[in-house]
Amino acid sequence: MKDCIFCKIGRHEARSWMIAETNFAFSILDIHPMNRWHATVMPKEHYVNIFDIPVDALQEIMSTLKYVVDLYHRKLGIDAVQIISSNGKAAQQDVLHSHWHIAPRHQGDGQDVKWKFYPEMVEDYHAMLEELGTGRFVDAPIK
Repeated sequence: MKDCIFCKIGRHEARSWMIAETNFAFSILDIHPMNRWHATVMPKEHYVNIFDIPVDALQEIMSTLKYVVDLYHRKLGIDAVQIISSNGKAAQQDVLHSHWHIAPRHQGDGQDVKWKFYPEMVEDYHAMLEELGTGRFVDAPIK
């Protein structure tokens, strides 16, 4: 896409701090860092979100993501990260080019990602699997 900033970065038409690059994907230091070493990984080809990405392209992106995480672990000793990708408006996606954040975390970093849990929804799981038409309940003891 001509005006997409991530597409421009992938074509080397916009400033970036490139960590890794393949023929299909790349990773950059995020221009809006939430923490030191915050990176973003994305495909070179324009896909709005995960619903648009073919499986083979997604494998290439995940391979790049894994390379960066391993690099951070090996070179920097980073041993805690959050991998975050928002897909769709209700999921708070604000850049319409699919991407994954690598957010290194450490105790006391001032970041907090908390979800509200609804344990009562577990009662619906049998019906939910039935609605999908796939999957199965595994009745095994929790250890």
